[in-house]
Amino acid sequence: MEIKQFQDKPLAHYSYAIVSDGKMALVDPARDPKPYYEYAREREAKIVVVFETHPHADFISSHLQIHKETGAAIYTSKLVGAGYPHTNFDEGDTLQMGKIRFSALNTPGHSPDSITVIAEESGEYAMFSGDTLFIGDVGRPDLREHAGNMKAKREALARDMYHTIHGKFNDLSDETIVYPAHGAGSLCGKNLSSAASSTLGNERMGNWAFKTTEEDIFVKTILKDQPFIPGYFGYDVEINRNGADITESAIAGVRRFLDPRITDAFTFVDVRDEKIFKSGHFPGSINIMARNGEDKFETWLGSIIKPGEPFYLVLPDVNSQQQIMERVSKIGYEKQVVAVIIPVTESLQASGKFDYEAFRENLSDYTIVDIRNVSEFEENRFFSHAVNIPLPELRSRIKEIPAGKPVVVHCAGGYRSAAGSSIVNEKMKDTPVYDLGDHIGDFKK
Repeated sequence: MEIKQFQDKPLAHYSYAIVSDGKMALVDPARDPKPYYEYAREREAKIVVVFETHPHADFISSHLQIHKETGAAIYTSKLVGAGYPHTNFDEGDTLQMGKIRFSALNTPGHSPDSITVIAEESGEYAMFSGDTLFIGDVGRPDLREHAGNMKAKREALARDMYHTIHGKFNDLSDETIVYPAHGAGSLCGKNLSSAASSTLGNERMGNWAFKTTEEDIFVKTILKDQPFIPGYFGYDVEINRNGADITESAIAGVRRFLDPRITDAFTFVDVRDEKIFKSGHFPGSINIMARNGEDKFETWLGSIIKPGEPFYLVLPDVNSQQQIMERVSKIGYEKQVVAVIIPVTESLQASGKFDYEAFRENLSDYTIVDIRNVSEFEENRFFSHAVNIPLPELRSRIKEIPAGKPVVVHCAGGYRSAAGSSIVNEKMKDTPVYDLGDHIGDFKK
């Protein structure tokens, strides 16, 4: 069975192409379909099928675009209530593509409308489990209380997940290869392995969800300490349920300015490196870095900027516009970009210089704001008097930060604190605000 795995590192997302007899099926494709088109060309295969395991919350899928551009049929559960042309694919349904036979299992738990796609060829099996079964974990059950065609309470979905894990895969052998939609770093689960695939046998032996046989304990475990829910998740569920615009059309025609005199009140999102940002930026800018594929720009953009909120996008140079706009489009925010701006020197302000040694010797002279998630803060407090306000909540809770002292913002490594300090600086204009950055390493226990 020929299977190609594609990875989107910033979103920790996996998608798949399966080829047989000159035909290709895709599973959970990313927003940009070009890599799949290129692979189809290399394999001299025609894309005929797109499987959507559920309406994704953390990224925009290109299933509708691929359908429009290739004629491929989209298969998804009838429970999705999809607003795009599709074929229902639920338990008992099958599809033959070349030598491969696809079948569906309804596997609720992460969402009420999730399916797992089973592929079989010559007695070999692979399962594309979407956000149901991950390597070392299972999908979180708390994302569909307010989004999607079918809404469900988190405890009900947690119990659904228990019955899915302990009942739906029993007829599959230990040799079945497991291909999930996400790996470590995704917010669709809490303890995902860095492995890109596994076998069902290995998961039965090592995954806590299979080993936890008592339902109430399973429910308590899966609901405990789930990470925060980014504000854009419900927004993306609805886009995916109806199908997104073609990417190129969505990002075309975005205006570009060279350091203009802006008079309106839209937010500036500055994607440049923190050092460049601190040397000069537009007043009120939020520094969400998008330097490379390691920066989780998409997640934090969708966590800090609300769906529907217009913003200017500040870029390092003209050549980066296409790439950064494609990253913005991965979470469906491209229509919120008022214009992209390439700054020069006028209208920019520098951040205040941080005297780190003075801070280290006189901690009590500063208000320290810890912008890590609550679970991170509770597990390891770096400063006894720090105020904990998670980064996604910072803009709305700024009044909780005491005035009267200089403010120092920190996270766990420095990426989030660049954004956090810029937010606090925007809101507390009369107070010196500093970013502790990677100096936080000096205070870790």
